[in-house]
Amino acid sequence: MPTNFQGVEFPKPPNLAITPRMIAFAAVGVLAVGTVITSIYTVPAESIAVVLRFGEAVAEVESGLRFKLPFGIDRIQKVPVKRQLKQEFGFSTPGATNPAQTSRESIRETAMVTGDLNAALVEWIIQYRIVKPTEYLFNVRDPAETLRNVSESVMREVVGDRTVDEVITIGRQEIEAEALVKMQEVVNRYAMGLMIDQVQLKNVNPPRAVQSSFDEVNKAQQEREKLINMANGEYNKAVPRARGKANRLVLEAEGYKTKRINEAQGDTDRFNALLAEYIKAPEITRRRLYLESMAEVLPQLESKIIIDESAKGILPLLQLDSGKGQ
Repeated sequence: MPTNFQGVEFPKPPNLAITPRMIAFAAVGVLAVGTVITSIYTVPAESIAVVLRFGEAVAEVESGLRFKLPFGIDRIQKVPVKRQLKQEFGFSTPGATNPAQTSRESIRETAMVTGDLNAALVEWIIQYRIVKPTEYLFNVRDPAETLRNVSESVMREVVGDRTVDEVITIGRQEIEAEALVKMQEVVNRYAMGLMIDQVQLKNVNPPRAVQSSFDEVNKAQQEREKLINMANGEYNKAVPRARGKANRLVLEAEGYKTKRINEAQGDTDRFNALLAEYIKAPEITRRRLYLESMAEVLPQLESKIIIDESAKGILPLLQLDSGKGQ
């Protein structure tokens, strides 16, 4: 037995010979393990995998445990087709995981000129989905950055067709709807495989250098609207009142007119009736009219003196002073 330098004896190791058969088994085993490892992959529930065979897209695979040709023959690119993606312009949300969600040049991309040659800082957001993974991966070199450029170009066009008042106040919904349609048209023309779901304007402000002046203008406009509304309120109160009074006067005049017409018609009918009777018996009718007139007049007199036509010198007999006193 061999000894070491201290004289301690150790047993001699067995002589293990490596045969070609063992090398072949080892190679087969390594090949089998490599084949299994490189041919099995998993697609997440929110994604679709595009299978590339020698660089060419040959299939789109749904989520789950899948198999492919090993050793780099098939490569996989997973695309999150069921995830709602978004891009922000002019601001950024902390903790964003999408690299293309925000831009470093937020001031440049939000500075725009409106149709009335005013400057405005427009912040907006778009939400989109990947609907055709193969087109998204291969038709455009950088689809996320291209989408940002398309969105900025379309927004500048839409804002440039409107006044600054429309952009800030009353025209926001129209801008969002028009921008959505135009962005989708450009995306379809480029065959980017994207669907634009929403375009939403956030803050729209004038440049900081003119912010104070713009606020003063807004304040003056609000005051003007307030005075106009007050004037309209007074108008709405005064005009109906005047119209009601005018209608009342018109109705009263119509009633008076009808009354006078009816009275005149009645007097005419009465006169015609008397005339017919007078023609039939003039003397009787004349006496009757005389008696009716006296019946109306005499009760209104305080004292009545009836004398004979042949009587003379009656003044001493009358108590004129007492009558005058009465």
